[in-house]
Amino acid sequence: MHALLNLTAVSLCVFLFQAGAWGADLYPQRAVRLIIPYPPGGAGDIVGRMLAVRLTEALGQQVVVDNRGGGGQIIATEITAKAPPDGHTLFLASATHGINPGLRRGKLPYDTLKDFAPITLVAESPLVFIAHPSLGVGNIKELIAVAKAKPGRINYASSGPGTGGHLSVEMLKYYAGIDMAHVPYKGAGPALIDLIAGQVQAMCTSPLPAMPHVKSGRLRALGMTSRTRSRAAPEVPTVAEQGVPGYESTLWYALLAPAATPQTVVKRVHSETVKILKSSDLAGQLLAQGAEPIGNSPQELQKFVAAEIGRWTKVIEQANIRAD
Repeated sequence: MHALLNLTAVSLCVFLFQAGAWGADLYPQRAVRLIIPYPPGGAGDIVGRMLAVRLTEALGQQVVVDNRGGGGQIIATEITAKAPPDGHTLFLASATHGINPGLRRGKLPYDTLKDFAPITLVAESPLVFIAHPSLGVGNIKELIAVAKAKPGRINYASSGPGTGGHLSVEMLKYYAGIDMAHVPYKGAGPALIDLIAGQVQAMCTSPLPAMPHVKSGRLRALGMTSRTRSRAAPEVPTVAEQGVPGYESTLWYALLAPAATPQTVVKRVHSETVKILKSSDLAGQLLAQGAEPIGNSPQELQKFVAAEIGRWTKVIEQANIRAD
């Protein structure tokens, strides 16, 4: 009897192991949805679409981009958190994912760390301060001077409340002792359209969608938010070297899945994504746009997000920044 029970237990273990491997081999069984918390046209959308094309080839199923802008990215993030944890829903989180817990304490419909399965940090990038030529400024020092002369009269756009661009300008306001009016949009794409049209005067956003307009002369680059100058635009000085010591802000993009997504699936997506990020094709495209491809481990990504939450919460408290 005992021998029969032992044999049954062993058989069950073998079956479960084989079933798990079989399920991983079959993934994905249908199209995979990649939720991007921006409307089309912004940096996150550009990075996400680059990744979706290559993941489609790697996974053998179509990876469909689902743009869900607005709500300070909370709408898209909540949809991801509540999606079936089977690997057929992925999420391209950004720096806002680490900002929202400090900005909207107790008001998020999900837990930033517990409700998501980390996959990998895709890329990091500085942001760039840009302005419409009509503002008459060509660098950060001149922007600060005009803002001090006209407190509250410069309208700056952002891709939404709590986004990296919003917080980066608020940080500059705090460090430089200036006041500018915030005009939030549902993404960088719509914000850039109004900036180019002169409806708003300034903005801080990723170099990916911004620099082509700078090169065409429609916009002016004032300063990079990184600690050192960007390899993609070394002629643009950093904010810190223009009289704002200690200023630093970076933008990042990370691939996540709903919590409880099987580890076999997480490992598959992680492996394919890292291969893609190491390919000269995508890496070259990202570097040319001023973004650094990363491709770290799920464990490293989880620690990174936790550190970002702590860092931004401190900045938000010190500068008394609010989600307006």
